[in-house]
Amino acid sequence: MPDLSFSAATTAVLVIDMQNDNLHPDGAFASSGAAVHAAEQDVVANVAAVLAAARAAGVAVVHNRIVAYPGRPSGGANAPIFTMIGPESLLDGTWGAAPVDGVEPVGDELVLDRIRMSAFNGTALDTVLRNWGITDVVVVGVWTNMAVEHTVRDAADHGYRATIVSDATSTISADWQHAALNYALTNIATVATTAGGHAGAQRLIGSLRSRPGRVAGCVGTGWCARCRADPPPPTCCRRRRRGHG
Repeated sequence: MPDLSFSAATTAVLVIDMQNDNLHPDGAFASSGAAVHAAEQDVVANVAAVLAAARAAGVAVVHNRIVAYPGRPSGGANAPIFTMIGPESLLDGTWGAAPVDGVEPVGDELVLDRIRMSAFNGTALDTVLRNWGITDVVVVGVWTNMAVEHTVRDAADHGYRATIVSDATSTISADWQHAALNYALTNIATVATTAGGHAGAQRLIGSLRSRPGRVAGCVGTGWCARCRADPPPPTCCRRRRRGHG
């Protein structure tokens, strides 16, 4: 795994399109090879491992969904990829648009919907990350050569340092995965791995380092999930700021 050095206070995990239609065997795009490749990558388990490690470290998590809306087509027909979405696939409010079991949002984790490939396009993602003081993003999800790659490229263009977790992503085949991760993207982002499930994810997220005087996960002027507890735990920065720690 590459030598990674993060600050937990300034890092966010971006979860891209981990929805039933995109990778479940009964999903709308299963016949494309997406379900098989997701299984080969063990992507659900690996994303879940990254999320568990991130939550334990107090790292911000943002879930992103691509959806179709009922009625007049909203995705457009300017590119073939957008004509694949809807009218039934990824329809907002349906099973297909919902997260696959095991990687659902927890607590008050933010969920952002969109109708374009990049999680930055048409959402409040950039504004939210800047408000939180985020400088680094760790990207997981599907499909690697589509929404994941678009998001990573946009993250770099917006000034964030991007890391993509190779075995916590999948697409429609090993060939497409290799092409996405091993050519131009190497000039855009760091490619990392969980290196064997939960323990590897802990090592990946364990590379996060808190800033002096701040508890991992406390961002900007807000409180991390642990800090919202009542009463806050002894090591919580809210307790420190209130003079209780």
